[in-house]
Amino acid sequence: MPLSPSSGSITGLLERLIEGDHEAVRLLWQRYYPRLVALARKKLHGASRRVADEEDAALSAFDSFCRRAEQGHFPDLKDRDGLWALLVVLTARKAADQIKYHLREKRGGGQVRDDAALNREGGEPGPSGFDGLEGDGPTPEEAALLAEEVETLLGRLDNPVLRQVAVWKQGYSLFGLGRIRARE
Repeated sequence: MPLSPSSGSITGLLERLIEGDHEAVRLLWQRYYPRLVALARKKLHGASRRVADEEDAALSAFDSFCRRAEQGHFPDLKDRDGLWALLVVLTARKAADQIKYHLREKRGGGQVRDDAALNREGGEPGPSGFDGLEGDGPTPEEAALLAEEVETLLGRLDNPVLRQVAVWKQGYSLFGLGRIRARE
């Protein structure tokens, strides 16, 4: 498509966007996305980054704008001032919606905390958060002791066939105590 002299202007880009020109979307994105992120950051000031993200708000606002513009929802939108005003409103609403969404009662009413809340009491040294919680499996020391015990017991079996049957029956390999499937 040949470009008119105004095709690089915001007015020209808006016309091309409405016609479905993806290059116009890219150019508008490059021009406005950083400003939208900065605006969303101001609107989300004080909100936890786990709850709200300025890039998500800016992306969602720009996406909503493009989809609705292509559907002809903004017939009076003609220039950069109108576009910026519209993008400001959309971004502010998207930021507010993010906060509102995460403050809902079914999402914890704003009381959900991250793993930093699991820090050790009294400032004790050691891992904090989820790293400080014990897992379901044995500790490395317990696994080593168990492997030694299994190997000792299996070593008492003189018949190699009986030894293999015992390994299959128990479901443990001698190497790292990983579960194995018995062959049918």
